[in-house]
Amino acid sequence: MADKFVSEKNLKFLLYEVFKARDLAEFDYYSESGAEIFDMILETARKIGSDLLKPALQEMDQKQPELVDGEVKVHPVVREFMELCGQSGWIGLNLPYESGGQQIPLTIAFACRYIFAAANYSAMVYPLLTEGAAHLIEAFGTEGQKKTYMPNMLAGIWQGTMALTEPQAGSSVGDITTSAEPTDAGYYLIRGQKIFISASDHDGVDNVVHLMLARIKGAPPGVKGVSLFIVPKRRPSGGGLAPNDVNISGVYHKLGYRGAPITQMSMGENGDCRGWLVGESNKGLFHMFQMMNEQRIDVGVGAAGIASAAYYTALQYARERPQGRPLSAKDPLAPQVPIIQHPDVKRMLLFQRAITEGSLCLLLQCAVYADRAKCQKGGEKEKHMLLLDLLTPVAKSYPAEMCIHSVSQALQCLGGYGYCDEFPVEQHYRDVRIHPIHEGVTSIQGQDLLGRKVRMKGGKAYELYLNEVKDALQQAEFTDELAPYAEALRGSLDKLDEVTGHLVSLGAEGDPELFLADATLYLEFFGIICIAWQWLKQGIQALKGLAENPGRERTDFLQGKWAAMRYFFGYELPKIQGLAQRLMNSDGLTVETRSRHFND
Repeated sequence: MADKFVSEKNLKFLLYEVFKARDLAEFDYYSESGAEIFDMILETARKIGSDLLKPALQEMDQKQPELVDGEVKVHPVVREFMELCGQSGWIGLNLPYESGGQQIPLTIAFACRYIFAAANYSAMVYPLLTEGAAHLIEAFGTEGQKKTYMPNMLAGIWQGTMALTEPQAGSSVGDITTSAEPTDAGYYLIRGQKIFISASDHDGVDNVVHLMLARIKGAPPGVKGVSLFIVPKRRPSGGGLAPNDVNISGVYHKLGYRGAPITQMSMGENGDCRGWLVGESNKGLFHMFQMMNEQRIDVGVGAAGIASAAYYTALQYARERPQGRPLSAKDPLAPQVPIIQHPDVKRMLLFQRAITEGSLCLLLQCAVYADRAKCQKGGEKEKHMLLLDLLTPVAKSYPAEMCIHSVSQALQCLGGYGYCDEFPVEQHYRDVRIHPIHEGVTSIQGQDLLGRKVRMKGGKAYELYLNEVKDALQQAEFTDELAPYAEALRGSLDKLDEVTGHLVSLGAEGDPELFLADATLYLEFFGIICIAWQWLKQGIQALKGLAENPGRERTDFLQGKWAAMRYFFGYELPKIQGLAQRLMNSDGLTVETRSRHFND
């Protein structure tokens, strides 16, 4: 197993050179932060990943959570990690001081989550879910709810979850049937079932707090009648905890991501499951989307982290594994060479680097927008909020989908060893496959991007995005080395505008099925161009660094960046041509095809 799972050089290059993260300390909200603190946090995260999380990676996969006497048993490292996260402030890293958080920029928090995900994705989700649930209570809960739940959640003593999915309602959240009946005692009686709920029960904490969607009796149908509730596994009672009629009826056995339990829950079997309304009634989906949108970007972070770990395993193996001879070699008795010397292996490694580091760059871009929106007012705040909204489905889906291919190429580098559990890449391949599914499947993200985001506020967010890309183009077009890549991206941006205009006009004709039939392909098309933008930004900084005549190690790193950028523009960006051709067709093939046409 490779010792390395992330690149500190790359993280600091992105944070400090591409995104100027030090500048965030100029905002009053982050004024107590700075590069020295950021570096300390990043180094501590790397050490936790290396010393605690990574050693438990394969064992957590092999010894899956089990349901024993009504409680889920998990690996002991879960409690150790949750306690460490609580004691050291990792849960709530980005929350404000007054809420018990550390008030560290989300940009730095994302970098830490990336490190944890690369070390052990299953372990990382426990504190991540807890922070998201605590943030929901902080944003919409009463003062009493905040005092009751947040301290123990931020301390890592209580787990937090979000409980949406039901047997008959997955992506279609408006079809949930879990009911909430009001009482005179200030709580609601909850009854129903939830499925696929991550970390919804385990012995790594003392209690689990579900942020649950349910429908109050008499509420309007669909999403307009969904409310949000706090439903603890054990409810606070008389200074202690009492059972809350929340029962685990099963633990799912999964392809990957096995170190974190996903369960089926039943609430109110004995008529005494109590829930407390969070925020306004019938506004639950609106409230929940705060956590869901954060979690969607975190899905991208998780996928990129797993792909990073797989890449470094493949890279070390390629350097150490002798196999074959150069294609130009004539002597069959000549010594074998490490496979990293073969062009096709270098192609696979460049592909992985292009996808993983391009994805991470976009994810940090979103975090920068979020940090700036938090600290700004007026037009600048709106600008960064709109950009974040527009790019959220892309930041979720591009890493989620493409990091599967990246890990697959890592496995290919190892050949037969990659297919065996002697190396962790086969686990990474299984672990990464969940990401296009949870927190909204890829088709939902495509419909969100095309159906809502590019048209919201009369296309304002989309225009702001085009301007952001054009800003990078202007920086690159006056540099001889970058000009060809800037020209290619400008042509791609023109193609994006052409395709978007065509599809939006199609939507204006009033046929939503035809309009959104290929929304997933539009998301892929948009995503490739978006990552090219991020690589151009990295290329600009790489050239600046090389012009300073750095030492050999720094030069090698920056030339590697340059090679990965060239790879993306040469191998990945051309793929938009076929996608554009398909998207401009709009012949309605998938709309017109009937279910009976699939009969044998």
